[in-house]
Amino acid sequence: MSIFISYIILGLSLSAPMGPINAAQLDKGIRFGFFHAWLVGVGGMVADGIFMLLIYFGVSQYIDTPVIKLFLWVFGFFVLTYTGIESIQKSESITKPSHQNPHETKGKAFRTGFFMAISNPLSILFWLGIYGSILAQTSGSYEAGQLFLYSMGIFLGITLWDLTMAGVATGARKLVSPGILRAISIMSGLILMGFGIYFGVQACRLLFG
Repeated sequence: MSIFISYIILGLSLSAPMGPINAAQLDKGIRFGFFHAWLVGVGGMVADGIFMLLIYFGVSQYIDTPVIKLFLWVFGFFVLTYTGIESIQKSESITKPSHQNPHETKGKAFRTGFFMAISNPLSILFWLGIYGSILAQTSGSYEAGQLFLYSMGIFLGITLWDLTMAGVATGARKLVSPGILRAISIMSGLILMGFGIYFGVQACRLLFG
């Protein structure tokens, strides 16, 4: 049980640093509420699950090739830059009455998180380093069922963090003034654009050397 709890803590620590998913959760939460913020995290978590499966079955070595990485850098650049610009443009809706706020489907929130995570080459390298090392360390000592259980511990930690971020964003929406909420939304958009520009730079370096 103590080992399982340690993997839950690992999942929490992996999710905590501010990145594109957390920034998007914060933005969606203050604009649309808890479920939109949570579904962004769920989308990202599904992408993480795909990466973990690819690493488990040894497919990740084919993804970590220059052509695929270039595609992911470029795709990530467009996804993050577009989402960041959209966040800044729609930040004004926060200061309007709730019935005037533009509607966004929960499916779009899920897709936002999924495409952000699945198009991020850093996520591939990240999971290669983290989950790959876990497999190398535990595969010789534990059976497949135990490996699955510990993987679920990581996912449980990620889920707990997603719920926390959604709750924080929703609480801010209710307690903080509209002006501050708009500033947070703009800041989240700038963070997303910053990551997008970084992805674009990496694509250019990979393409032009």
